Amino acid sequence: MTTTSTPAPTVPATEPPDEPFLTRFRAPAAFLLGAVLLVGVAPLVLSDFRLGLLAKYLCYGIVAIGVSLAWGRGGLLVLGQGVFFGLGGYAMAMHLKLADAAATGQTLPDFMQLYGTEGGLPWWWQPFANPAFALAMTVLLPMAVAALLGVLVFRRRVKGAYFAILSQALAAALAIWLVGQQATTGGTNGLTDFQGFFGYDLSDPVNRRMVYLVIAVALLLLMAGARQLFVSRYGELLIAVRDSEERVRFLGYNPANVKLVAYVVAAGVAGLAGALFVPAVGIISPALIGIVPSIGFVIGAAVGGRASLVGAVLGAIAVAWAQSTLSDAWPAGWTYLQGLLFVVAVGFLPGGLASLRTVLRRRRTTDGVRTTKEGTT
Repeated sequence: MTTTSTPAPTVPATEPPDEPFLTRFRAPAAFLLGAVLLVGVAPLVLSDFRLGLLAKYLCYGIVAIGVSLAWGRGGLLVLGQGVFFGLGGYAMAMHLKLADAAATGQTLPDFMQLYGTEGGLPWWWQPFANPAFALAMTVLLPMAVAALLGVLVFRRRVKGAYFAILSQALAAALAIWLVGQQATTGGTNGLTDFQGFFGYDLSDPVNRRMVYLVIAVALLLLMAGARQLFVSRYGELLIAVRDSEERVRFLGYNPANVKLVAYVVAAGVAGLAGALFVPAVGIISPALIGIVPSIGFVIGAAVGGRASLVGAVLGAIAVAWAQSTLSDAWPAGWTYLQGLLFVVAVGFLPGGLASLRTVLRRRRTTDGVRTTKEGTT
């Protein structure tokens, strides 16, 4: 007797067959779209004033790349990025002030002449007259400070809130020191009124557009490099350290070294952002690198989505735009609104706006399962 078996019903695929293909080219397409908008469209449709504001916002977006790496991937709540942003900014500003002084035949920057600095140019200012040295220091100096602090902190397994408080205290200490050194750092006023940028006149709108293009290209290149780092073996190891540090240690890796690399790279990125911020905005001061700005860097990444590179950058740009717009209409309350944004993002949407699609999809799935169970019952 012959029996025939009924073929099992075919289960429809949950994802379309072309989804891997779309996923593979999603990042390059987004990168190309961003390049077209920033480099091609923005300079054509925006005025010089609006383009200068966008250049400022893009500098904050560059900082968010490092925050996404250190906090989003590594779980390091970096509340002191203003330190590295300021170190890079002051390194660039010192060179520009010395170049402006040399162009007028002076040996001292204008603010030092105003304050009557005795003994000539300070010794630690002198190397910054060299453009190559100044450019290198905008990145290497923040990385060196981060490496020193990271070795002292991570080797002692300091983490969580203690690390956040320590990094914030460092930002406050740097701001206080800069204010106290008025004759050599400009004090509360900081360094401002830059005339040139490596031989180009910053008063010329064409050169200011060139500065914007440099910032836009730097942002795109850093995003491309960060994405490659995210999907690399180190990126996976960094996530493993964030989720289960002890298991990584049992596997033979040193979590301190893994976190140190992320912290140092984030510091270098923030230093570069500070260096580009100086010619774009025309000022660097303690008010831009203290505790409040450092928290602002983190808030932008949190609102956009710290684990998403694109989300963190867009969030930082959006929060910076909101600060410029709303602080004019509500100067006394913007700081409170900024803090409220951070609380809402961390408490109710930990993944930021970048995770909103995933949250809604999970909710629809949960509602569908609940409806199915109720109908079955």
